[in-house]
Amino acid sequence: MDIPELSMALSASKLQSDWGTAMLSKNLDALQDVGNTIEEMIDVSALERSVNPNLGGTIDIRL
Repeated sequence: MDIPELSMALSASKLQSDWGTAMLSKNLDALQDVGNTIEEMIDVSALERSVNPNLGGTIDIRL
């Protein structure tokens, strides 16, 4: 293998590595946003239970 072919192969490998790193970074950011949203939803649910503590605590069944 001569030097130009080696250089092109290394460049292509670096490009694929950089692209993979960029995609991983985007996915991590998206997952962080989803996690934050879920955390906010849990906090809202806890707040609602503190305002109405008996809500959903029992089930009335008649036979």
